[in-house]
Amino acid sequence: MGVEIERKFLVAGDGWRGAVRGAGTPIRQGYLAVGGPGLPSLRVRLAGTEAFLTIKGPGGKVRAEFEYPIPAEDAVAMLALCPMAQLAKVRFEVEHEGHLWTVDEFQAPDALRGLVLAEVELDSETANPALPAWLGEEVTDDPRYNNAALAAALAQPG
Repeated sequence: MGVEIERKFLVAGDGWRGAVRGAGTPIRQGYLAVGGPGLPSLRVRLAGTEAFLTIKGPGGKVRAEFEYPIPAEDAVAMLALCPMAQLAKVRFEVEHEGHLWTVDEFQAPDALRGLVLAEVELDSETANPALPAWLGEEVTDDPRYNNAALAAALAQPG
């Protein structure tokens, strides 16, 4: 079974920009199902020229994750089927003391422009990576910062 173990943080400054490895990757993603408390989500992602279909189980730091590459043309067609707002972001990679951090800078929808989140994937639940100085509040267990929840919230009126 695929398992994802990660910690997620708000980013509190631009200190990460000087440590970016390579160019950022534009990502467009949508949800065919957003899950919810105790339910999985089904995501379609177009990352640069690559595309993936991902099923994520419920949870915070540790949860089931199954990701499958799909043709980019299929991803574009599936994104058109997504019933709620699609997320657009640029993903950057930053090395910090032996761990690879991904920093997502949201571009769209406008309500998310300026949101910057950083994640680090871990080998075990007990791993305790050194935290970069540019991190803000940890939001690993705050369901509001789950990408599926962000997309779902934008679909809500008001």
